[in-house]
Order: sequence, then C-alpha cells, then structure tokens
Amino acid sequence: MGGIDRIVRIIIASIISILYWQGVIEGVFAYTLFAVAGIFVLTSLISFCPIYTILGLNTCSVKKQ
Repeated sequence: MGGIDRIVRIIIASIISILYWQGVIEGVFAYTLFAVAGIFVLTSLISFCPIYTILGLNTCSVKKQ
C-alpha cells in the first residue's frame, strides 16, 4: 500500500469520527462507518489491504528487483 493511499484512509477515518462527534451520523449507520474507519486505520498501520491482493492492485511505488 502506498503512502498516499495510507494518508487518504486515515483522513477518511478521521472525517467519520468527526461526523460522529458532531452528531451528523448516528445509530446503525454510524457504527457501520466506525467499522469501516477501523478497517481503514488498521490497514493503514500495517500497510496491507487484503482486498488489494484479491483484486491484484498495488499502490506502492517500491521497485521490484
């Protein structure tokens, strides 16, 4: 997972948290978005997304030797 992808995921998770804190989202919808935000943060921290592997995507710009 590339650096920009990781930053975007953290920003989206932060926006979800702010929307909940402001009372914009609530209930089941908020909990669902919190689950998505948690997955985004987790995958950002470990720099690996299982869905990318399944789809064959790679956002990391590291050159293979």
